Amino acid sequence: MNLQELQHCFVKEVSAIYDEEEARALFYLLASHVDGLGRTQVLMNPAMELTEEKIAVYMHMRTELQQGKPIQYILGEAEFYGLTFKVNPEVLIPRPETEELIEWILSTIQSGEIKPLSILDIGTGSGCIPVTLKQYLEETEVTGLDISPRALDIARENALRNRTEVQFIQADILNYTEGGRYDLIVSNPPYIKEDEREAMHENVLSHEPHLALFVSNERPLVFYEAIATFALEHLHPEGALFFEINEYLGRETLEMLQEKGFKQASLKKDMQGKDRMIFCRHPEFSST
Repeated sequence: MNLQELQHCFVKEVSAIYDEEEARALFYLLASHVDGLGRTQVLMNPAMELTEEKIAVYMHMRTELQQGKPIQYILGEAEFYGLTFKVNPEVLIPRPETEELIEWILSTIQSGEIKPLSILDIGTGSGCIPVTLKQYLEETEVTGLDISPRALDIARENALRNRTEVQFIQADILNYTEGGRYDLIVSNPPYIKEDEREAMHENVLSHEPHLALFVSNERPLVFYEAIATFALEHLHPEGALFFEINEYLGRETLEMLQEKGFKQASLKKDMQGKDRMIFCRHPEFSST
């Protein structure tokens, strides 16, 4: 079987789940991963013969796609803010919305509005937030915290892979009171309510870690409340707090922060026009 024949077969069968354009894009990703072939090389070498072993690899990946497994878990890696991160079902796949959160943080720092010497990321998962921030803030001490030891193993590996020095803490933020003081605290905690499950894609529900996704309908802001309380004691007065949030709970999250005394609390929409991020200042912050 040559490359063109394999592509035709792959796209035809995967199109039962993805549309044809998506299926073709997935094939190009696999060709790059399996054979080191870019899209142009695939198009320019349709007659390239493949070994039985290589064909078997493609067919196995095709089957996993047909079963709804995300391409990032199949490849074992995901691209995020220009970097490559190892991922597996122990950690969430990094999302474009979180890239927008990184962009907001970095632009706020570049404007001189905040000057963090120390950053804490709570619920770090794959480590995509602290590792990326460390790439751009080499002089800043960056720490990631997560309850899952297996997620932290992945995060440590990603720090090494991207040649960044990030510290990691295993702890449950719902009862964690230790740690030092930070100039910036950021978090993308679990925020999807149980009653939102039905609207989610099946490949997320079946493959990504529910521990990192869901909260109860009764206390959807449980992690935001805990992190805000932690920040009252562990955020420097001139520091800042950034959150990625549930698009449907922006007002409630803002009100909770304001009730705790945080200043300058503001919502930011993502590129799709959804309330997705929050920035605020410590209650003791003074702009003078």
